[in-house]
Amino acid sequence: MKLCSFEADGRHSCGIARSDGIVDLGRRLGVTGLRALLAARALEAARALADAPADHALDAVAFDPVIPDPDKIICVGLNYRDHVAETGRTVTEYPVLFARFAGSQIGHGAALIRPRESIEFDYEGELAVIIGRGGRRIAEADALAHVAGYACYNDGSVRDWQRHTSQFLPGKTFAGTGAFGPWMATADEIADPAALRLTTRLNGAVVQDTTTDLMITPIPRLIAYCSTILPLLPGDVIVTGTPGGVGAKRTPALWLKPGDRCEVEISGVGILSNPVADEG
Repeated sequence: MKLCSFEADGRHSCGIARSDGIVDLGRRLGVTGLRALLAARALEAARALADAPADHALDAVAFDPVIPDPDKIICVGLNYRDHVAETGRTVTEYPVLFARFAGSQIGHGAALIRPRESIEFDYEGELAVIIGRGGRRIAEADALAHVAGYACYNDGSVRDWQRHTSQFLPGKTFAGTGAFGPWMATADEIADPAALRLTTRLNGAVVQDTTTDLMITPIPRLIAYCSTILPLLPGDVIVTGTPGGVGAKRTPALWLKPGDRCEVEISGVGILSNPVADEG
């Protein structure tokens, strides 16, 4: 299934996204959102509605971030060797982690917002992992059994603010800079999350292209490492890192600007597409 969060008719809900529309799980199952559905372990109840008539046309909804209200968003930096190389850094023994706040996220189709404070607004196409079954100190061998699904993520980065100090967070969680969507492909649809192709396009031109087997720290190890720090909960999001090709490391630099359109495509998952606009 493809599970999404959306707004329609003035209410926020979650549902099953299909080519002919969206089955409204919030209305049919009485859940308050996708995080609540995962926490209730109601995926099988959702699956039983997979062939139900669509409640909304795709063009009649506004997509919210896949998980609008996660307890935590853990982002991974420098997790592809070509990105490590282009930044001039070295591979670290342990994953580089930083946080993004839920309020910084937007959904598929919404505008990525270039803030007033900077023009150094960059794209970062990434694979997001959504936790379905929580746990603490999850073993690598068991880690994928805790995954509800996978989604596209654009970890938009305000580079000069990112460089203010050695800590990445200021440039990584500006309002309206984290695009997450359009939906989550449930884990049963992805036979091997290390066998996916990730492509980022800016105005139709490919700017990033990789396969997820090239991650330095693979998904099971990320889950084990993060869950050692604190318990992972249903609906938590791990954003697994961007490959080489970011705008900041091109000559000349390739910054996002109003009127651009940025797409992140992951095989078997979908295409996340967002225009770029200046902050109002």
